[in-house]
Amino acid sequence: MHLIANAPETPTARRVRLALDGSPFRYRAGQAAALAVESIGPTPYSIASAPVETEREGWLEFLVKVDGANRFGATVEAIPRGARVDVTGPVGNFTTTGVRPDSPMLFIAGGTGIAPLRSMIRQALAEDRPARLSLVYSARTPKEFAYLAELEELARDGRLDLTLTLTGQADDWLHARGRTGITHLSEHVHPGTVAFVCGPPAMVEEIPLALQSLGVPRDLVRTEHW
Repeated sequence: MHLIANAPETPTARRVRLALDGSPFRYRAGQAAALAVESIGPTPYSIASAPVETEREGWLEFLVKVDGANRFGATVEAIPRGARVDVTGPVGNFTTTGVRPDSPMLFIAGGTGIAPLRSMIRQALAEDRPARLSLVYSARTPKEFAYLAELEELARDGRLDLTLTLTGQADDWLHARGRTGITHLSEHVHPGTVAFVCGPPAMVEEIPLALQSLGVPRDLVRTEHW
């Protein structure tokens, strides 16, 4: 595949699009793939585009954290358009497979953990699933919310119940505050809710316990670390 877009999405993450070059790439919303360029990689990333987008547009999208400790993320800013990127996959079981179309789905993201959840949300909307879709999304600063304009538009259109919560400080922040917990989750839990959690390890460990206290069985909570 070759790189067709590489732009900042937040101060610490970039939206990377790779053209399929005419070769099909079949995957399920929520899965990941490993990226490598020249001698760098492979490094796994969740796929941020939905399968329906990939089939229609002919590209895969990834939300890549700019991270000096990460092989691909350490060099992503310098990768030019047109560069060849090797992609292997898809991999992973963090998907909506087996979820009934009428089951409410609650997505809980931290930072760049929004990537696979964005794929799931977009795919569910494209499939016209009748169930309620909700997202609780936390980040450290207002500028760290990836896909914010898109998510807010879905919320305004009544297609997504959205809660944004800030874990850092900002004087002009008008939404929720604090690490995601029972207070943020309670309004989004409905009978039969299936939850999907993706974010830093501490969050992925804590959120299932909070959901269980709200009546969501552990077997209806699916988790993924980024």
